[in-house]
Amino acid sequence: MARMSDQPARWTQSTVHLDMWADPDVDPRNNEGPSPDGELATLLDYLSDYRMTLRMKCDGLDAEQLARRSVPPSTMSLLGLIRHLAEVERDWRNWITDGDPLPKLYGKKDADFHGAVAEQAVVDAAYADLAREQAETDAALAAHTDLGVRLGKDATSVRELQVHRIEEYARHCGHADLLRECVDGRVGQ
Repeated sequence: MARMSDQPARWTQSTVHLDMWADPDVDPRNNEGPSPDGELATLLDYLSDYRMTLRMKCDGLDAEQLARRSVPPSTMSLLGLIRHLAEVERDWRNWITDGDPLPKLYGKKDADFHGAVAEQAVVDAAYADLAREQAETDAALAAHTDLGVRLGKDATSVRELQVHRIEEYARHCGHADLLRECVDGRVGQ
């Protein structure tokens, strides 16, 4: 069992708000311009911010820190989240097709988390997988600007899929907040 002295001290890089990840003037998610026009642009803006938040939560950590699991028996780690979201991005393309599903990236169920080991090659591959799968899912959905269109075998609406993408990243960014704080004490925002 961990003692209080085993836990990293809480810290932040923010000098303005001590419970924030970064000062608002250097936070890349802050946009001083007008908000996007239209529902699709708004959804894509939120998705972009959550994707960036996940990357920010992982910045500056080495392979061991990224692969560190939270609380046994959980298999969750920051690296596992990166791999999981790559897998999920791939699966979302299965939602919008009538063809055979794409194979899993990492194999059987939960292999995305189980295979998140502290090796730089695994980290590099996970980031490459995530970038590729995000780009391919974005490209597949770019052809469908009508959010009411229903696609795939289950007739999932583009709107439902876009909202689900935001929900998935938002939920896992909450996990990433706690995982990062366990690694080095840096607080979320």
